[in-house]
Amino acid sequence: MTEVKLDRIGKSYGAVEAVQQFDLTIREGEFLVLLGPSGCGKSTTLRMIAGLESITRGDLLIGGKRMNDVDPKDRGVAMVFQNYALYPHKTVFDNMAMALKLQKVDAAEIRDRVGRTAEMLGLTDYLNRKPAALSGGQRQRVAIGRAIVRTPSVFLFDEPLSNLDAKLRVKMRMELQELHARLGATSVYVTHDQVEAMTLADRIVIMNGGVVAQVGTPREVYDRPANEFVAGFVGSPAMNFLDLRRDDTGRWISDCGSMVLASLPVDAGARQHVRLGVRPEHIEVSADGGAGAGEAGYRAEVLLDELLGADALLSLGIGQARLLARVGGLAHPVKGDAVTIRLNPAQLHVFDADTGAAIRA
Repeated sequence: MTEVKLDRIGKSYGAVEAVQQFDLTIREGEFLVLLGPSGCGKSTTLRMIAGLESITRGDLLIGGKRMNDVDPKDRGVAMVFQNYALYPHKTVFDNMAMALKLQKVDAAEIRDRVGRTAEMLGLTDYLNRKPAALSGGQRQRVAIGRAIVRTPSVFLFDEPLSNLDAKLRVKMRMELQELHARLGATSVYVTHDQVEAMTLADRIVIMNGGVVAQVGTPREVYDRPANEFVAGFVGSPAMNFLDLRRDDTGRWISDCGSMVLASLPVDAGARQHVRLGVRPEHIEVSADGGAGAGEAGYRAEVLLDELLGADALLSLGIGQARLLARVGGLAHPVKGDAVTIRLNPAQLHVFDADTGAAIRA
């Protein structure tokens, strides 16, 4: 296991800042996920660790050694790519053994390493097949196996599951979790899929526009987002946001005028305008106006209902305001129903309207 330190790493393409002052220590044995939308700099960061992109400024240290100018093959890292990058004319065995052959590893040791890795990944029966005769999941296992046989200090994954169908992605996520627990190697994983990040990561780095927006455990970034971007990016469905303005009496009124809060769950100071966030699963919906926690209820109309099985999503209209709520899928309100919604102050998030930063209690 090896520690990886990114000391104010930056990457520029001319005047374009792709990654700005990335400063983080990845602990030994940690599974770190870089999460963000396309173009946020996460893959560029991963490629700088791998040595596939030069570092414009800052220092990269792997195992305490500066790696800025070290060749990729000498960094002790192995990368799993999105497109598998397998040799189509070679067998599974030869694909997995290629890097070892280039390193002049003894043939007996190659057979041993490939054999043990194939058994670990359930590929023993496929060693003589070529990639065209494999399923997408099997090809991805071969790509992962090719990395494992090198016994690297650090594993790098660049959106390895994005080419798989939804059911296979779930299965491969579980296999990656089990594999990491077994190997205990330091791993850096890039994805734009926040479900992958939440289920796989020890810590998540959320990036936006080349800047680190927040670093934390999955629970931390979900429960205490640092800013409006993180709050809206983490969580499915996304968080609801409402613009609130303070009136002369100190109450907070939504811009559309249909929702009024006597107070906020945090002290907004002298601010007169904030953004209120509430997750769909934290909106209490009742068809009968029954008791609920927090503020007095608001009357709403169900504009659309989508049954997902165990859950249902309700698009709610409260005057001109629109909110999305997640409720149980059994006997839920349907389109056209009148309902009452309640917001628990303990589950509300408040953000500065100008900077987007979270306002903490």
